[in-house]
Amino acid sequence: MSQELKFIIEALLFSSQEPLNIDRIKSCFDEAPSTADINKALERLAQDYVDRAIELKKVASGYVIQTKSEFAHWIGLMWEEKPAKYSRALLETLAIIAYRQPVTRGEIENIRGVAVSSSIMKTLLERGWVRIVGHRDVPGKPGIYATTKDFLDYFNLASLDALPSLLEIKSAEQFNLSIKDENDALTPQQEEVEPIEECYEN
Repeated sequence: MSQELKFIIEALLFSSQEPLNIDRIKSCFDEAPSTADINKALERLAQDYVDRAIELKKVASGYVIQTKSEFAHWIGLMWEEKPAKYSRALLETLAIIAYRQPVTRGEIENIRGVAVSSSIMKTLLERGWVRIVGHRDVPGKPGIYATTKDFLDYFNLASLDALPSLLEIKSAEQFNLSIKDENDALTPQQEEVEPIEECYEN
């Protein structure tokens, strides 16, 4: 595996606005290198970045070069535009879909103990984090929701298996997606004025 191949792949990853998988990398060559050679180049790149502020990350859609999460605070100070903010109700809904999928809106509401607003489902669909994968064979034929590759990419996950366990979330409050205790559930009116929490893109 040549040093040149590693540099070419590095340049492709730096220039791309989205993750690149092996097939997409191959398509950038007149004579495509083997999958084995590309994987070796990626391994060497990952090793090169061990002691640097950037890293090679494998997500659902492929590979991406990004800054390490521990530097998010300083990077955030550099940009005037603030990260998108999402309500706890939206994040809880997303968490339920991620861990219980495929799931209907009614099933989400049963778990949360409160109604899920249409604006929350619209936002999740517009962000591309969830999609309707079918309809439940019951009266009304409700839509069945599941997460997408865009969801995995946004949260820096290679697959759903990489999601933290529910126990880890409860103890560390990862992603701010802990599910409320039934006795502490909010009403739909309270949700509208509930303080929002930030969700940073890695």
